Amino acid sequence: MVKKGFETDATIDDQATSLAIEGLSFVASDTVLFNRFLRLTGLELENLRDAAGEPAFLAGVLDFIIGDETTLEEFAAHAGVRPQDVAAARRAFGTDYAESFS
Repeated sequence: MVKKGFETDATIDDQATSLAIEGLSFVASDTVLFNRFLRLTGLELENLRDAAGEPAFLAGVLDFIIGDETTLEEFAAHAGVRPQDVAAARRAFGTDYAESFS
């Protein structure tokens, strides 16, 4: 079952944030994927909780997921959304990138 696509206006930010947090949980549930994510971001477990509260970090989580088609498809199926909804959530965060959380 696929969840309804992204709404317009004020709910987009909340939906994008929720999906990104769900994405982080999805990545963390797979040891290989999570270790790759940590290596690419330069984060350590001690920094993860603080970083997870930052919109730029959450955008990066979605970038990581979108960056691999298999991961994107698996996450979208897990979350009950379409892959294009994940891309829409990423766009809702804008184009800012995190400098460093390590």
